[in-house]
Amino acid sequence: MGKLNGKTALITGSDSGIGQATAIEFAKEGANVVITYHSDEEGGKETLKKVENEGAKGLVLQVDVSNEQAVEQMFDSALAEFGTIDILMNNAAVNGLGIEIADLSTEKWDKAIKTNLYGYFFCVRRFIKIRRENGGKGKILNVSSVHEEIAAAGTGEYCSSKGAIKMLTRTLALELAEEGINVNNIAPGMILTPMNQEAKDNKEEREEKTQNIPMKRAGRPEEIGKLAVFLASSDSDYVTGSTYFMDGGLMRAVGQGA
Repeated sequence: MGKLNGKTALITGSDSGIGQATAIEFAKEGANVVITYHSDEEGGKETLKKVENEGAKGLVLQVDVSNEQAVEQMFDSALAEFGTIDILMNNAAVNGLGIEIADLSTEKWDKAIKTNLYGYFFCVRRFIKIRRENGGKGKILNVSSVHEEIAAAGTGEYCSSKGAIKMLTRTLALELAEEGINVNNIAPGMILTPMNQEAKDNKEEREEKTQNIPMKRAGRPEEIGKLAVFLASSDSDYVTGSTYFMDGGLMRAVGQGA
């Protein structure tokens, strides 16, 4: 306990799922948490309540991470409240639409890329400036997906954004290593969050979808949160530019039986 004492973390998309679970795990370890939501204000307030129940301080902010000015305002508000930010977790994202690329509108492509990639870029750029103003050091955690490696028909905009996040992370790791700013990816497989609501609610569908997972189960958001604690703490000071797959072995099962 206390691995993040005295630290402030900003987690985008922390009104539910992985973001909310990570906010709670960070709070358990002593961090103040900036909680953000896009449209689910009640979810943001619920996360704040859970953070405060762990004895930590929190701040809830609304933001559309695809909007550059909104991201700047989010950071300004966080700094006004806490003075600095030590940990950034880019998590806010939109899911794949199930539309083949040939039928995908430019508007829908743009929405995915602007949220899932531009949003990460806007956040890391401002975070780096903040850390440099405070003598360097810090942690950046980018939530990508197994789809940074695995293609899936009908999710071209999503897979493309996640693959780009992989390379954004690796580039940042090289650029920031000497400043003590660690940059790593967390790549979840099937996690029981609102993005997988049907699998959460329907046991039969969940069991069908997990057949290709060696562990034969979906992951839990709090499991991602515990990995995030490691990557946000001093335990990971010699780790940068890596992707941590949390997928029950799914990546190793790809191609089996070919």
